[in-house]
Amino acid sequence: MTDLTSFFNPKSVAIVGASKSPGKIGNVIVKNMINCGYKGKIFPINPKEREIEGLPCYPSLDKAPEPADLVVLSVPAASTLDAVQACGTNGAKNLVVISAGFKETGKEGFERERRLVEICRRYDMRLLGPNCVGFMDTHVPINASFAAGFPLKGEIAFISQSGAMVLSILDWSYQAGLGFSKFVSLGNKADLTEAHFIGDAAEDPYTKVILCYIEDVEDGPHFMEVAKRASRKKPIIILKSGTSQAGAQAASSHTGALAGSDLAYETAFRQCGIIRARSMPELFDLAVAFANQPVPEGEKVAVITNSGGPGIVATDTIELKDLKMARFTRETVEGLRNYLPPESNIYNPVDVLGDAKADRFRFSLEKVLADPGVDCALVLVCPAGVTEPEETARVMIEMAGAYPKKPLFAAFMGGERLSGGSNLLSRAKIPCFTFPEPAITSISGMVSYSRAKDQISDEEPVHYEDVDPKAVKAVFYDVKKDNRLVLLGSEAAEVVSAYGIPSAPTVLAAHPEEAVEQAEKMGYPVVLKVASPKILHKSDLGGVKTGLDNREEVKKGFVEIIESVQRYLPQVVIHGVEVQKMMPQGVELIIGMTRDIQFGPLIAFGLGGIYVNLLKDVSFRLASGLTVKEIEKMITETKAHTLLRGYRGSKPADIAALVEIIGRVAKLTTDFPEINEMDINPVFAYNRGAYALDTKITIS
Repeated sequence: MTDLTSFFNPKSVAIVGASKSPGKIGNVIVKNMINCGYKGKIFPINPKEREIEGLPCYPSLDKAPEPADLVVLSVPAASTLDAVQACGTNGAKNLVVISAGFKETGKEGFERERRLVEICRRYDMRLLGPNCVGFMDTHVPINASFAAGFPLKGEIAFISQSGAMVLSILDWSYQAGLGFSKFVSLGNKADLTEAHFIGDAAEDPYTKVILCYIEDVEDGPHFMEVAKRASRKKPIIILKSGTSQAGAQAASSHTGALAGSDLAYETAFRQCGIIRARSMPELFDLAVAFANQPVPEGEKVAVITNSGGPGIVATDTIELKDLKMARFTRETVEGLRNYLPPESNIYNPVDVLGDAKADRFRFSLEKVLADPGVDCALVLVCPAGVTEPEETARVMIEMAGAYPKKPLFAAFMGGERLSGGSNLLSRAKIPCFTFPEPAITSISGMVSYSRAKDQISDEEPVHYEDVDPKAVKAVFYDVKKDNRLVLLGSEAAEVVSAYGIPSAPTVLAAHPEEAVEQAEKMGYPVVLKVASPKILHKSDLGGVKTGLDNREEVKKGFVEIIESVQRYLPQVVIHGVEVQKMMPQGVELIIGMTRDIQFGPLIAFGLGGIYVNLLKDVSFRLASGLTVKEIEKMITETKAHTLLRGYRGSKPADIAALVEIIGRVAKLTTDFPEINEMDINPVFAYNRGAYALDTKITIS
């Protein structure tokens, strides 16, 4: 993991492009460094000035009293490379390049950024940016940015690909009273990326929750490796905008057609235990919840309300968000029955009625939180004439202290009438909302993290030694030599067999006699299929013959296939006819792969055969870091799992054999980046073993 200690906590900071003119970025950065309370040395660098904001100014880095641990560059893009070169020769180790004018501007800027990274690597310097706002750390403290102000001290790290988002959230946070440990503006991510800062925040003792706004990921496998490790320690919540293009390029395979444009990110986040926020309000609602409340030990929620309607809304939302309404013990129910008015609902949700004062909320909340079947509580308050908002808030604060392991949320459903109570709760760090839905969404996010954290294991990724990459390379060499990108079925069978994937014997025959010879070698019955990379749906053109039991049927079938295909598609090149051993019927499944630009091979599993696109019973995992446990979960997520366990008296299928095939497909597609798409459809699963019948492979 990259050590960013000297980046966030440098002993000295030089600001190249420092300015005396108020309003200029070079001046704002100097003021920010002074005003934040930074305890190290600050060296403004500007050849035209002798003093800036009361600090001695130096004409160049080599004239400063000592090499700076961190250099912040705010100079025109055209001057940046010379300035970075000077940083390298003067021993700087960390750079923040504020300047714009790099890859975001086009070809010239792209080349400038490439050279910038080249210089940084030559001198072993780490780079944030270019084209960024900078960064802040409230606990050091340091403000190496041109933001207007400095965050309140807190336990939330915010990492953003958008500089404008950093500036906006910082300004909003003062009004919301929300504190942060770190702010990082990533900019163009030429060197340091979101993964580096997530890894750092996971080790930071002052950070409790990690928030990210990202538009893309630079290095998918590195991101997953870091995020998986980090999420075991702290919740990571990401708002991802934009979409990957991999799914939009879905080509000839079923898997490509099923993989949506954003699917790889969704899959990566799930595999790493990351919570995905769908909006900015949800991102920060979750941040407040994680920063201020304990992670719930389970999914059972209790609701206490002084109005029936909001209680029903809350109940519906709880079920919608994959949570459970808590079931109270008999002791809890009896206690509520004996204390509350006869008209009250004593089951969940607990309705204390519209005339409830703080004492009724106190009794009910204490009873509910004491119940061992309750993991989390939500209190809904509507502004009835006798409602006591401040007193009820104080009751909640007291109960939160008495039951510190159970998260407590509130929805004070009103305006000015309830503002005193909601303000008290906010100051006491109890999340308070205007309506129940965002409160329950926050609870759901916390429960999701609790589940995901428990499921992330230290298991080693799948790995197989008994594979033959040389055989695969030989097949690909011949395919490329033939100016093709799509493998014939016989070639694809050879590839999967080289990686230990059981495959129905498949051989290419050039004429009827050869087809007969191959059929008699492998034994009847056999299947014949036209061999042409241009034909995807062979059976539609009469290009498939099944259940052939003797030499005459094979000869006749060969001729009929060639004649039928030539009649429908006279211009298509036919390489021959494939002879395949006909396998007994099994559970029809699909195992496939489509390659995502950022994350690499995206593996699919589900029901196969002709209904794959109709039923879309498919689950996905990324091959990067894939474990046996993840593959098993992948299988259980599908309806196919019901069939595999044995349905209506049928014998259970060999799930272990399927796990191994999926693992070997992951290995094959990871070892060979040129495999763009792959489908094994169907795979026949049996009581013992499983076989690939029809494999399609497209290379880039």
